[in-house]
Amino acid sequence: MPIRSVALLLPIAGGLLLGGCALAPLERPSPPDPLTPSAFEARMEGLEARLAAHCADQREALARHREEQLALTADVREVGYLLRGLEDDLDRLSDEPQRPATVADCPAEDERLANKTLVGRNEWVGLPDVGTFLEARIDSGANTSSLSATEITAFERDGEDWVRFKLGLNEDDAVIEAIRGRWIEAPVERRVRIVQATGEESRPVIRLLMSLGPIRENVEFTLSDRTHLDFPVLLGRRFLMDIAIIDVARRHVHPRPSFPTPPDADAEGEPETTDEAASPRSAG
Repeated sequence: MPIRSVALLLPIAGGLLLGGCALAPLERPSPPDPLTPSAFEARMEGLEARLAAHCADQREALARHREEQLALTADVREVGYLLRGLEDDLDRLSDEPQRPATVADCPAEDERLANKTLVGRNEWVGLPDVGTFLEARIDSGANTSSLSATEITAFERDGEDWVRFKLGLNEDDAVIEAIRGRWIEAPVERRVRIVQATGEESRPVIRLLMSLGPIRENVEFTLSDRTHLDFPVLLGRRFLMDIAIIDVARRHVHPRPSFPTPPDADAEGEPETTDEAASPRSAG
């Protein structure tokens, strides 16, 4: 076959092939199976149930909205009523004549505090029967006052209970030095039972004359070793009751009392002042 004839047949063959592809039928999805009567009824019932539930929700929302609207209307009416009442009160007040202001004289101080002595959280106290001053902590939380004592020894005198002891002091406690380490004797007023974590303990209670500023009272002291604490004397609420009030922001409201050194403790028999006899802590 001549080459020219072959060249003419190639385009005709390509066109026939393309035409055959174009005329090929397209694949279409198969239609769904028809619903059975029971399936159709079930679908309709589900649709009706959803529609009924939606309608019920809308009715409840509408009812709540109506209630809120009624409550808001009632509140507005109440506010209007109150405003009208205030306007009437203002009109009446404007019609009344102006009255002069009344000024009442207030007392300068509470009469309940007039006869009480002000004390700070720490104070100097004097023990005239012992012959020394000591620094005390004021504690309204404690019931009974306490005095630091060591080597407490009980004995009997004229049929009564007595105790002999020494002041329980640290090296920096302010005291008349001649009294440090001296034996002190006093009758026992009573005994108190102290319950602690380590067990029960019975402590003697003695009565000593004590001064604090203008106060001069016989005070009951429980004897106990307070050398592990900051102050050798603690004053409780039995002492404070009805005679003193505490200003916890202040210390040493009253001056330290003066005591001369006992004659038998001074070789030359000349009394010493408290400043000469006190240890370094006494300056505080």
